[in-house]
Amino acid sequence: MTGWGLALPFSNCAWVAIRPCNQPKANAVTEPLVKDYTTIPRKRPEGDRVNIVGLTRDELRAALIEIGTPEKQAKMRTGQIWQWVYQWGRRDFAEMTNLAKAYRAQLAEHFTIELPEVVTHQVSDDGTRKYLVRIAGGHEVEVVYIPETDRGTLCISSQVGCTLTCTFCHTGTQKLVRNLTAGEIIGQVMVARDDLGEWPVPGEPKDETRLLSNIVLMGMGEPLYNFDEVRNAMKIAMDPEGISLSRRRITLSTSGVVPGIAKTAEEIGCQLAISFHATTDEVRDVLVPINKKWNIKTLLDSLREYPRISNSERITFEYVMLKGVNDSNADAHRLIEHLKGIPSKVNLIPFNPWPGSPYERSDWSRIKKFADIIYKAGYASPIRTPRGEDIMAACGQLKSATERERKSRRQIADETGISVN
Repeated sequence: MTGWGLALPFSNCAWVAIRPCNQPKANAVTEPLVKDYTTIPRKRPEGDRVNIVGLTRDELRAALIEIGTPEKQAKMRTGQIWQWVYQWGRRDFAEMTNLAKAYRAQLAEHFTIELPEVVTHQVSDDGTRKYLVRIAGGHEVEVVYIPETDRGTLCISSQVGCTLTCTFCHTGTQKLVRNLTAGEIIGQVMVARDDLGEWPVPGEPKDETRLLSNIVLMGMGEPLYNFDEVRNAMKIAMDPEGISLSRRRITLSTSGVVPGIAKTAEEIGCQLAISFHATTDEVRDVLVPINKKWNIKTLLDSLREYPRISNSERITFEYVMLKGVNDSNADAHRLIEHLKGIPSKVNLIPFNPWPGSPYERSDWSRIKKFADIIYKAGYASPIRTPRGEDIMAACGQLKSATERERKSRRQIADETGISVN
C-alpha cells in the first residue's frame, strides 16, 4: 500500500492506499504492466473544446496544428501557451498577451483550461490542508497538503478509489472506479497552487522559495497501475518552463508492482518509495495483498537492480506500525536483513485509526525501540509525526466524502428498510 508519505527528502505526510488485489501467483518480473482500468478520453464529443491541461508538449503541438497553426510556428506557440498555463497559472486565453488577439480567440474557440473542482477544503489544527476535488463523471478524490518549516508537500491521487485491498488502509476499502488522466493528476497540483497563491507574475524574476516544494504520489490509487498518465503528469510538473519541480522533489510510492519499478527510474526519474509494512510473506499477504503476486523476495530483487539506486538516491521503505502485528524486535532484525544491498531508509509510520479498522497503533515505546534497532544497523529510521488526524487527512485515512456518505446511506437503508436519497 502506498501512503501519504514523507520523511524522505520531505517528512511527515498524510498517506493513502495503493495495494493490489488477490491475483494468482506469477513470475511477473517480465510480465508487462497491466493497464486495464479505464481512463476517460481527453477529447469530448464532437464540437466540444479540448482541455489543454494534461496534454504533453507533443500532443499540444499536434492539437495546435490541427486547428490551423502553421507547422513552423507550432513549436513556438506550444512553448508560449505552456508557460502561461503551467508557469503563470493563467486560465484565460485572453490574458496570453504575447499571442495575437485573433489567435487567442481561435484558441478559446477550440480549447479550454480546466482543473478539478474543489468541493470541500479543510484545514487541520496543525496546518495540514485537505481538498476534496471533483473530476469528470462526478467522481471525487482527496488531496492533502502538509506544510513544514523547510518544505511543503502535496500528496496527490492517481486513481479514483483503489484496486488494492491493504487491510490497514481506509482508502483500500473503497472500490476502484477508474484511472485519473494526466490532466486530473497535474490538476491537483495546480489547484493547490491556486489555494496557496503561488503562481508568479509574468515578467517578474522567478522566486524559488516554494510553499509547494514537493510532490508525493501517495494518495488514492496505485500509481504504477496508471503508469502512462502518471508519467505524463510528472513530466509536466518537472518541465523547466512550467511548474519546474526537480525530479528529486517528487516521490512515487508503490505497494510493489514489480514490472513498473524499473520503468519509473527510466521514464520518470523521480524518487521511489515502497509500501512495505511486513517482514514475512505470511504477514504481508494479509496487510498488502499484492504480495501474493510479487512476494518479498521478488520485490527486493527488483529493487537491488533499480537503475537509479545509489547512496545519494536511496529507496524509502514505508512501514506502518501495527500493535502486535509487525512491531516486534524480530521484525526489526528481519527488516535489516531485507535491506542489505539496497541503499535505503525506513519511514516508520504510527498507524492512524479509522472507523472500523481492525488494527491498533503500536505503543510509542515500542515504535522508538523498533526505530532504534534499525538506526543502530546503519539505516535512517525517522518516525513520522501524524498530521491532519482531526480532518481524516493522515496516512491511510483518505477516502472520499462521497464514498463515506454513500456507505452511510446504505447502512441506514439496511438497518431501517428506508431508502435515503
